[in-house]
Amino acid sequence: MKFLSRSASKERGTPAPSGNRAVDSYESVILVRSKAIPAVTYTINRISFGRRMELSRRARDISKRAEFLEAGGQLHEKIEAGILAQEVDAMYLTWGLVSIAGLTIDGEAANAERLIDKGPDQLAREIVESIKQQCGLSDAERKN
Repeated sequence: MKFLSRSASKERGTPAPSGNRAVDSYESVILVRSKAIPAVTYTINRISFGRRMELSRRARDISKRAEFLEAGGQLHEKIEAGILAQEVDAMYLTWGLVSIAGLTIDGEAANAERLIDKGPDQLAREIVESIKQQCGLSDAERKN
């Protein structure tokens, strides 16, 4: 099997000179400037095959419980389903957030756990949406 170079010469239809191999660079994380707090940047994981499996495993149990409770008509079941939806968002945040720059929370460097416990809600929701978008979830799936 022959592998072709992704160099400019390939795009012109001529083979790449031997010894001149094009190299692609792939970053496994993405740096995002916050819209909620402009001084903040955060880094999130890009989705990969392995990360998608890991995330699916984490979400599976919580999602099953949430679906069961949402189907119920009791008020306490609806409340519990809402709590589980928040747990899913927290799971996305702890899974996908690599770092936060430009923010301290109570004098300490911000991280996923501090953001969940004490941080600005608007920023946490923005980061969760960015992570879900990176995972390729549709608008309907992101709302759940």
